[in-house]
Amino acid sequence: MVKLKKYNQFFKLFVIIITALTIVSCAKTHYELTKIEGKRVPIASAIAQNSTIESFITPYRNHIDDDLSAVIAYNPETLDKSNGKWQSPLGNLMADVSLNAGEKVFQLREKKSIAICILNSGGIRSILPKGNVTARTAFEIMPFENSLVVVALKGEQIQELVTYFIATKKSHPLSGLTFTIAKDATAKNILVQGKPLNNNAIYYVATNDYLANGGDNMNFFKKGIQKYDLDYKIRNILIDYFKEVDTIPVINDIRIIEE
Repeated sequence: MVKLKKYNQFFKLFVIIITALTIVSCAKTHYELTKIEGKRVPIASAIAQNSTIESFITPYRNHIDDDLSAVIAYNPETLDKSNGKWQSPLGNLMADVSLNAGEKVFQLREKKSIAICILNSGGIRSILPKGNVTARTAFEIMPFENSLVVVALKGEQIQELVTYFIATKKSHPLSGLTFTIAKDATAKNILVQGKPLNNNAIYYVATNDYLANGGDNMNFFKKGIQKYDLDYKIRNILIDYFKEVDTIPVINDIRIIEE
C-alpha cells in the first residue's frame, strides 16, 4: 500500500499557490498618468487638399451661403445698441419683436399673455447696418443658440427687475415695461402694459434661457413661479420678423425716463 501523506501536503501547497496567483491576477490594475502630449492637426488644409471631400462639401456650403445671403428686408438707418444710455432703437426692436413672437406661441399653447420682455445688452453682438438685411445679419447680431423662455414672476420680482436695470446702467432690451428713474436712483411710475405695477399680481416675462436661469446676475428669475420654454431661438425670431416686414422700423419711443 502506497503512503500518500507526503503527496497530500504537496497538493495542499499547490492549491494555495494557485489560489494566491488567481487572486492577484483578478485584482484591479492601477494606472497613473505620466505624460500628456498634443499636436495640431490641420483639418481645414487637409480637407482643402482632398478633392473628394471638397467636392462633397461644396454644394452644401454654396446652398447655405445662398440662404444666408438672400435679402429679406431693408433697414433705413444703422441701429446700434450703444445709441442710448437706458435704451436704444436696436434694443427696443429686439425686445418688441421677441415679445410679439413669443406672445403668439404662448397664447396658442398656454392661453396666456406675455406682459414684459427683457433681454441682455451683452447678448447683442453686432449692429443692424443700414441697407439690405439678410439671414446672415441675424446670425451676426445673435450668434448664440439662446431660445425664448417665459417666466411667471410676482410683482415683487418685477420691482427687483427694475432695481437691477437701474443698478447695471445698461441699455438692456426692454418691452412692455416703463418707469422713471428718480434723482436718488430709485424707480417710480412703474407701468406694465400701461398699468401701475401690482405687487400681488403674476406677470409673464419673456427672456432668453440664459437669463431665465439667473445669468448676468438676474437672480429675480430664480424666484419664478413657473417657467415655459417656447423652443423658439431668438435668432430665428429675428429672421422670421425680417421676412415678414419690407422695411424695418426705427423705434424711438420713450420707455425709461431719467429725472
